[in-house]
Amino acid sequence: MRLASFIPPSGERPAADGGSADGGRAAGDTLAGLVEDGRVRALADPRTSVLDCLRDPALAVAGERSFALADVRLLAPVPAPRAIFGIGMNYADHVAELGASAPEIPIVFMKLPSSAAPPNAPVRCPAAVKRLDYEGELAVVMGSAGAVAGYAVADDVSARDLQKRELQWTRAKGADGFCPYGPWITTADEVADPHSLWLRTWVGGELRQDSSTSNLIFKIDELIAFIAETCTLQPGDLILTGTPGGVGIGFDPPRLLSPGDVVRIEIESLGAIEHAIA
Repeated sequence: MRLASFIPPSGERPAADGGSADGGRAAGDTLAGLVEDGRVRALADPRTSVLDCLRDPALAVAGERSFALADVRLLAPVPAPRAIFGIGMNYADHVAELGASAPEIPIVFMKLPSSAAPPNAPVRCPAAVKRLDYEGELAVVMGSAGAVAGYAVADDVSARDLQKRELQWTRAKGADGFCPYGPWITTADEVADPHSLWLRTWVGGELRQDSSTSNLIFKIDELIAFIAETCTLQPGDLILTGTPGGVGIGFDPPRLLSPGDVVRIEIESLGAIEHAIA
């Protein structure tokens, strides 16, 4: 299944019991739902969130209310994940374009919960950042007991100037809105092999990244085991598995993002996210 968080069309009022609108949430409140065939069906209990479903998949029961995807506003599936783990230099072609050597162990960094953003929300470049870059990535979404609940598409937005001059990457990688992801969470049972998915990134309609998750240096189970040596993974946590070659800083000269650019990232079977640079 595909789990989404969304705001229904204006004027819709979900009911607490799935029936009468009396006593329901106000229009514009966030709902969770299941995506299928261009529509999203709100869950039977409007109090249930995507995070609840990651903790207990049995809660993901669709109700009667259905909306066209074009009529709703998609949000980040889990609006503020407890933890967002990033993985650096995890594709050989990306390592090569940076003129670096492949790491012996995973390079792990953190983005903040406030980095999470809706899949189509504009990315706002802080005034302190002059060299903004994109990184299309497969996001692993954790479930209970350290198991993978599902997958999503993510952009590990990066401030290259800050990343170069600051030893810690918190400001360079963890700025507000620097992790648009979604458009929904595709549960693990729907993905036959997460290490065989095509990933593509376009900037302004120009294809920049064109690779497969088969090229990951450290595979998903290795990343989970490495992080879990010191950090307990909880439902809703994200692991951004790394980006392939074709990032802006990898071109000569670099081709970094400017206001008005539109970044589109698509992963086979998982959907696409698209966001403008503000």
